[in-house]
Amino acid sequence: MTDPLTQIVTLLRPGAPYAKIASASGAWRVRREEDSIVFYNLSLAGQALLEVDGRAPILLDEGDFVLIPAARRFTLSSPDPILPAGQFTEPVILAPGQVRIGDPDLPVTTQQLVGHCTFGARDAALLLTLLPDLVVIRGEARMGTLIRLVADEARASRPGREVVLERLLEVLLIEAFRASGGITAPPGLLRGLSDPHLAVALRALHADPAQPWTVADLARAAGLSRSAFFARFEREVGSAPMAYLTGWRMSLAKDRLRRGDGSLAQIGAALGYGSASAFNTAFAREVGKPPGQYALWAAQLAPEEAPA
Repeated sequence: MTDPLTQIVTLLRPGAPYAKIASASGAWRVRREEDSIVFYNLSLAGQALLEVDGRAPILLDEGDFVLIPAARRFTLSSPDPILPAGQFTEPVILAPGQVRIGDPDLPVTTQQLVGHCTFGARDAALLLTLLPDLVVIRGEARMGTLIRLVADEARASRPGREVVLERLLEVLLIEAFRASGGITAPPGLLRGLSDPHLAVALRALHADPAQPWTVADLARAAGLSRSAFFARFEREVGSAPMAYLTGWRMSLAKDRLRRGDGSLAQIGAALGYGSASAFNTAFAREVGKPPGQYALWAAQLAPEEAPA
């Protein structure tokens, strides 16, 4: 049966990353505010303090891996000594892929592999709402191996570099997301997939989005009563079942419209709408413009300017 997580990562179309090794010493603090990127950090040596807006600080030790899929402001800093509040350090580029942070006359106490990748999906913002906004994985050698492969490929000029990077990033994101699943994950797709009952319904929904699903149908697939399923789905996934289904259909529709994959009637039928008119109405209601207009708009934009 279709794997929802693989579908979403594939639809996101992760792009080539920017990777570097950051070596730091003394008291230091750097702040990141870029939008529409996925930031990752692998602690190679020493400690660093991660502060993501709206969350308690997290102390990162050697071997810890952090992934921030959503566009969030955050800072990385030395836990000891501490730079005075409000002060920031300007990284100095030593060589391609190598930066120095803090007092260059002091020995290096912290070293991290940091970088980011971009999403090619027109509706990446919607897809990202299905995933955690922060992933912290500790002591996973498998993740360290993957991120080093990504960094090595990013710095090289080998034939097929972009294709290899795209595949490595897909594997990296899937590994990171599934490693962060379970009952401790925030409400979303990963938490839903960790529930044995909801997982059946989610996989069925993703495998056949054209099916005229009802809450009763999905509850039956999950082996739960309608009321129990509805409450459980809202609690674990973070949205009502039909709202989730509509959001997923719109993500698929945007992707097909962007690629010019079929007529409006064909796309609508593949997503469960009985006519081009019904699809047009549903799409305009959810997206804010009819599908034909959306397709023309998306085609005129550069990839980095694509609407969310």
